[in-house]
Amino acid sequence: MERKIIHVDMDCFYAAVEVRDRPELRSEPVAVGGRSARGVLTTCNYEARKFGIHSAMPNFMALRKCPHLIVLPVRFEAYRAESKRIRSIMSEYSSLVEPLSLDEAYLDVSHSERDGESIAREIKRRIRRETGLVASAGVAPNKMLAKIASDWRKPDGLFVIGNEDIPSFMQDLPVSKIWGIGKRAEEKLHQKGIKTCGDLQTFNSVELSRLFGKFGSDLYDLCRGRDDRAVVSHRIRKSVSVERTFAKNLETLEECAAKVQDLFQELEEDLFRLKSESRISKLFVKIKFADFTRTTVERSALPITLPSALSLLEEGFGRKALPVRLIGLGVRFAHNAVRPARQLEFDF
Repeated sequence: MERKIIHVDMDCFYAAVEVRDRPELRSEPVAVGGRSARGVLTTCNYEARKFGIHSAMPNFMALRKCPHLIVLPVRFEAYRAESKRIRSIMSEYSSLVEPLSLDEAYLDVSHSERDGESIAREIKRRIRRETGLVASAGVAPNKMLAKIASDWRKPDGLFVIGNEDIPSFMQDLPVSKIWGIGKRAEEKLHQKGIKTCGDLQTFNSVELSRLFGKFGSDLYDLCRGRDDRAVVSHRIRKSVSVERTFAKNLETLEECAAKVQDLFQELEEDLFRLKSESRISKLFVKIKFADFTRTTVERSALPITLPSALSLLEEGFGRKALPVRLIGLGVRFAHNAVRPARQLEFDF
């Protein structure tokens, strides 16, 4: 049976929900995120992107690029509600729906007698009609290519990669599009003159394994458009965390400890709501200093208590004699999860 995988990706999801609910903002540059100068943008609409603004950009930098940018607070409950409606639409077309986040998911429609393109087009149409939001979709024989395809003609895009298209499509595809390759890996590949998947295809599997370790054998297939990962309807959660960026840098360990107390209570509430049966393997604290460098301290076999969190904080805080702009607190679960979409980081 020929595989038919659809990747649905909502366009500027959080910002789109805000603009839909506040029509007067249509045609205005809109972003969603922390509203203080020290906050970070979660997403922004296409009007804002024309000014060079993007997700994860600090507010002060975004406002410098676009002084009339409208920054709205995050409303996760609203986004979760819309995500649930969208997922309900998808589930009418397949029992194999794998959410990646609130705004994107894979569907395996291989069982359907209909072609993947017509199903994807219908899902897009229904999402627009029933929620007032716009989605892009990609259709392909596997997950990697379907995700690449959904981004190919954004916004409001639909792109199909058939089996017969794969060899020519992969030839000029930038290596950065391959699942598992991060920015550092891309830079190092470029230093070796490897810019496209066609360039990677000149290496055999032994050479790739020598260069990239265990990931080399995967890379041999991926650069040729092969990906046998299954669409999994229930993904295993690997971690839960909460974090806060502060409007004013925290100068002392005591100030940081007070914030960790609040974060610990929030983490406990999230764990209670999650009701996960997975065993917690590690507690961790993440710190971002005033110079934007980060450090993470994590320990296994620690009780999940406030004193444990404070001990990790003290260790991390002592690593640099600098004020703190962000603290994160979380736990990691112990289980054998589905193969993670790791970022390839290597040294030649």
